[in-house]
Parts: sequence; structure tokens; C-alpha cells
Amino acid sequence: MDERERLLELLRTRALRRGKITLSSGRVSDYYVDAREVVLHPEGAYLTGRLILDMIDPEAAAVAGMTLGADPIVAAVSVVGHLGGRDLPALIIRKEAKGHGTGKFVEGPTLPQGSKVAVVDDVVTTGSSLIKSIERLKGEGYEPIQAIAILDREEGGSERLADVGYRLESIFTRSELLEETAV
Repeated sequence: MDERERLLELLRTRALRRGKITLSSGRVSDYYVDAREVVLHPEGAYLTGRLILDMIDPEAAAVAGMTLGADPIVAAVSVVGHLGGRDLPALIIRKEAKGHGTGKFVEGPTLPQGSKVAVVDDVVTTGSSLIKSIERLKGEGYEPIQAIAILDREEGGSERLADVGYRLESIFTRSELLEETAV
């Protein structure tokens, strides 16, 4: 079993939940994927880090994502990258500006203005989190160059990202995740 197949197996066995659930987008779905069940597990973190690292543009100087869903992803990519000889600092994007100190939206090592950044998320439904992350990074003077997710639910997120000039890249799609399971 290769790394991608193993990560898919982990998503299906650890993260996929069936039943009616309201998503962060407000939509009601008959399934839910709690990717934290996988990316906070050592094997899942490693596999996620490896697979996303392979997708990141060579020009990217950092990897970033919105807290909380992307926190373990950016950390995994950063650590796996370092172990493989590619240093990509991890940037965490706050949902709300810090109420004290510098009031920053983006936490992590300060990079030169204009640094190119890969933006990641766990599961994409409408793309709102990735779009907000892109906007926050631009506001801090960075240049987001790509949007990557573990799972594209194929519910409009890819199209919304395309509308703002980004192509969504994902390790898996809803179709692949649910291919061998009945939802």
C-alpha cells in the first residue's frame, strides 16, 4: 500500500462519520470528515505532511493555514519538509486579530514582504476558510500562490477559489473518499 492509499484508509476508518451533521458552512450533510482524527495521529501527520509537501510549489517560502483545522497540517508539512531538506516555516492564521500586543492575524516566523506562501486546509466545502486565509496573508504582505486541501467535498469550494484566481489542489475528492463506502 502506498502513502496515498494508506492516508485514504486512515481517513475512511478514523475520520469519516455518517449521519446528519451541520458543517461550518451551515450546510447539512449526511457525512462528516473530522480530519483532526488523522492529522493529529503520528502516522496520519507524517503521511499528510509528505503528500502535501510533494504538492507544494518549489517557489513557496512557507506553508500557512487557518487555525484550528490547518494547524496540525502546517506543522506536519514544516517538520517533514525539514527532515527532507526543505525548510518551509509554518504560519498560523488567526480567525480574529490578536486583541493585544501586535494585533497580528498571522503567527509564525516573520518572512520578507512578498514571500510566496502555500495555503492549506483540511476539508473544503465552500472554500471560505481558504479564501479568508488568502486575504489575511495578502494583508500581511505575503503572496499566496496555491491552495491545497486534504479533501475537496466537491460542493463549490473549487469554483469559489477559481473565482478569486486560485486552483484548488486536493489529495482526495469526495468521490474518492466515498468510492468504496456507502453514504
